[in-house]
Amino acid sequence: MNTATLPVPGPIHSGTRLLTIADVAALPRHLPSGDVRYELHGGRLIIMSPPGASHGRRQARFARYLVSEGEERGHGEAFAEVAVILRRYPDHLVGPDAAFVTTAQFPVRTSPEGYLVTVPELVVEVRSKNDTQPEIDEKVNDYLAAGVLLVWVADPGARTVTAHQPGQAPVVFTATDTLTALPVIPGFAVLVGDLLPV
Repeated sequence: MNTATLPVPGPIHSGTRLLTIADVAALPRHLPSGDVRYELHGGRLIIMSPPGASHGRRQARFARYLVSEGEERGHGEAFAEVAVILRRYPDHLVGPDAAFVTTAQFPVRTSPEGYLVTVPELVVEVRSKNDTQPEIDEKVNDYLAAGVLLVWVADPGARTVTAHQPGQAPVVFTATDTLTALPVIPGFAVLVGDLLPV
């Protein structure tokens, strides 16, 4: 998805005013040019276009399986495209395509703005055609540094899911492989091809 960094003028160390979670919550979600989403990376505003139809379809498949294989089996709570606060001061707000909070993390905590404060143990990023590898690597590192135990990066073009865990080498699952979610969701087992159909 297309992203752009929008510096906000104001007096702070670097000459750029860093925004907060509350600032983002006050921004409009609908502009004359269309819908818009926001993230904060270290207090800097990132403007993102809403996901397209195929991206949204893939996102929905991941969320559906997190519900059926995780939430409905009593392992936690699934989310689709949810805002998560990874850090504060400066604020870092991201919007993974899907996420899972385990029962061990209950009760789920949210900010006054309604964003997740509880950092999910599993997050899903569906790669879009405009995502560069350095951008993906940075996101994965941010998630792992914040305490996420398992990051899935889905590549629809290659029909692969790359699983990232702290202190371990990434593992690539192809369309014919069965994706598991250990240590987050016991018993989760879904064919990658079912998550990323042709």
